[in-house]
Amino acid sequence: MMAGIFRATNWGRLEIAGFPIYKRSLEIASSQNPIRYQSLKLVFKMAPAGQQNGSPEVKEPSPKIPKLHQNGVENDNIGSLLRVKKLSEKAVLPKRGSPLAAGYDLSSAAETKVPARGKALVPTDLSIAIPEGTYARIAPRSGLAWKHSMDVGAGVIDADYRGPVGVILFNHSDVDFEVKVGDRIAQLIIEKIVTPDVLEVESLDSTVRGEGGFGSTGV
Repeated sequence: MMAGIFRATNWGRLEIAGFPIYKRSLEIASSQNPIRYQSLKLVFKMAPAGQQNGSPEVKEPSPKIPKLHQNGVENDNIGSLLRVKKLSEKAVLPKRGSPLAAGYDLSSAAETKVPARGKALVPTDLSIAIPEGTYARIAPRSGLAWKHSMDVGAGVIDADYRGPVGVILFNHSDVDFEVKVGDRIAQLIIEKIVTPDVLEVESLDSTVRGEGGFGSTGV
């Protein structure tokens, strides 16, 4: 057992006094953040004569990439993946517009006309397995809402739903809106939820607001 401050260099490899050290887990912070380890395994390997300088002494482990098995067997990392199945060649995989974007863009798989002051169901030709403990909310895209008065409705996908995902578009403008194949029409946001059991009671605890309803706290 030994303790100390070490420096992360790359996938799973650390350096201490010139000796390579390997950690079983690949969850290692970047080189800017020091990490304190309580237990490490030293790995020593003598380099052949004439290769003391400039040649790597230990082969570094390659990162493990989660794999999905066709027989239904799942690994430990499956819960952190958004599994998506294309139902046609026109389907487009959900994609976030930036590294910190909350939503995954959903695209149309068919040309669709949304009539003025009307609505239409736009297919994505995707089936999505939402991670357990979450649900997916289909939200409008800000650009379509502001420029074309487009909104979405009934946007909830449960974790046990495996059918095709469609987007209900509402057109609040006075002109028809044309949707083309590949157009981004909505965004998919994954949100955590709690589902407590239902318990019937005779009374509820009192609060300052009480039974005050619409407008009870002001306009």
